Amino acid sequence: MATVLSIADAVQQRFAQAISTAFPDAADSDPQLRRSDRADFQANGIMSLAKPLRANPREVATRVLEHLAADEVIASLEVSGPGFVNVTVTDAAILERLAARAADTRLGVGSTAEPGVTVIDYSQPNIAKEMHVGHLRSTIIGDALVRTLEFTGEKVIKRNHLGDWGTQFGMLIQYLIEHHDELGDDTEAADSGPSMSRLNRLYKASRAKFDSDTDFADRARRRVVDLQAGNPETVASWQGMVDESKVYFEAVYARLGVLLEDADAIGESYYNPMLAEVCADLEASGVAVRSDGALCVFFDDIKGPNGEPTPLIVQKSDGGYGYATTDLAAIRDRVGLLGANQLLYVVDSRQALHFQMVFETARRAGWLPDSVRALHLGFGTVLGKDGKPFKTRSGETVRLMDLLDEAVDRARTVVSEKSPQLATEELEDRAKQVGIGAVKYADLSTSRTRDYIFDADRMVSLNGDTGTYLQYAYARIQSILRKAPEGVIPTAHQDLALEPAERALGLLLDEFGATITQVTGTFEPHRLCAYLHHLASAYTTFYEHCPVLKAPSPEVMETRLLLCQLTGQTLRQGVDLLGIGTPERL
Repeated sequence: MATVLSIADAVQQRFAQAISTAFPDAADSDPQLRRSDRADFQANGIMSLAKPLRANPREVATRVLEHLAADEVIASLEVSGPGFVNVTVTDAAILERLAARAADTRLGVGSTAEPGVTVIDYSQPNIAKEMHVGHLRSTIIGDALVRTLEFTGEKVIKRNHLGDWGTQFGMLIQYLIEHHDELGDDTEAADSGPSMSRLNRLYKASRAKFDSDTDFADRARRRVVDLQAGNPETVASWQGMVDESKVYFEAVYARLGVLLEDADAIGESYYNPMLAEVCADLEASGVAVRSDGALCVFFDDIKGPNGEPTPLIVQKSDGGYGYATTDLAAIRDRVGLLGANQLLYVVDSRQALHFQMVFETARRAGWLPDSVRALHLGFGTVLGKDGKPFKTRSGETVRLMDLLDEAVDRARTVVSEKSPQLATEELEDRAKQVGIGAVKYADLSTSRTRDYIFDADRMVSLNGDTGTYLQYAYARIQSILRKAPEGVIPTAHQDLALEPAERALGLLLDEFGATITQVTGTFEPHRLCAYLHHLASAYTTFYEHCPVLKAPSPEVMETRLLLCQLTGQTLRQGVDLLGIGTPERL
């Protein structure tokens, strides 16, 4: 089905044509149409149009209105204040669009006219380490952006950049060889949880020994050389850790309900064969120069606290490589091999300077042409109720699985109180949907760049700006639709006069497509969350003021059922783009 032209766009077009006719020299002026509490819309652009014309804004507005008239979309126009124009639209226009959206599986939202190829890098856990609360935001934000971009028709390539290479693996492999008895009962390996926890403990033990025992540290470094040289025993040990870690990562992703799969996981080891060439090319082109034995890229505008230039080190003085080298190799791979015209990195805000230098280096080297956009989508920190970075009582970082379990436990209590008749299996299924959905929504509803406080009790509340509130609104809508009399079909009767609550809900439903465009333009999922919460709130007002099953006539009942149906469809589609489930009953 073709894209449904929203009422806002229809009014915008009419204003643009009227301005062009009244003032041909100002044909490109933006009417600046906005929703208003004084009417359905308000055109604010007349004020800025009047200044270059050196005319009174009210007089300019009046001239524009001479070329606008009430029609099938516009019910009335009024010049207000110093030169604003208030616009009221017709009930028929609202109902016509509601019917068109309800009849379309995409709710009338069209695909991008010229879709591109976006490579998005997110989640990024480390092999042999359990995922912790710090991985939550990258994973959830990245997943929501993937879903939303794909909904608009963009080709999206997911990249889960695993930390699977470096000195720490020589350290861990050597420790495992020397302390094989600490591996424990192999039967534990069938369960990704205990197995990964054991590997995590061994990592900490190996780090402690590496830091305290110089002889062990030397053996560990030699083991790194063995790994890089392809020594069979060393590679086999490393591969075992990688495989075991991936099983665990997949269990976490399944628990979270995100789209990442094993095929999306590309470790640092994948880029390792490319690093020498990256450095050679940078040095040969003059982009990088030797400084104290290290290969560095310098920037005029980036200096350290002492005022000295802060370089990007692409090869250390001992010949080793760092994160920057791998990231540069990844850019070459993603642009040259995958054909990306947009690179997105959902990574902690503290890495902003790193990505600034990496992107600039890649552009100087010609690996990141002007036609390719590269963005670091930084995000804030998850905090505890004390407003400090979320830690356990012992001061350690909170394990991600523990955090999710806590949310599901809280949700189980809420759901069982709301629906005590549920069988155990159904209760567990809903508790998971509500608990995981609550965690995701709390994260995504916060502006990406801000910190937020993890509070499981607040997250699963049936009231307020929570994912549970949206799920409850959807479930209530499905209950009404199930109770509708047999043979009654939701239908928009376009000759009906709408109540204020019906108009407000209808106009909001018509904004879904514009909201998706905002999210993909800004990469800010909180805009979709805000829209969905506003929609659920508007539905609650409609539900309280406009009886559906006890409507005064069959036509009104069918029209209100259509409003219910489309609100449900929009909530379901919207929260699905956030990666959140919608229980039919709650």
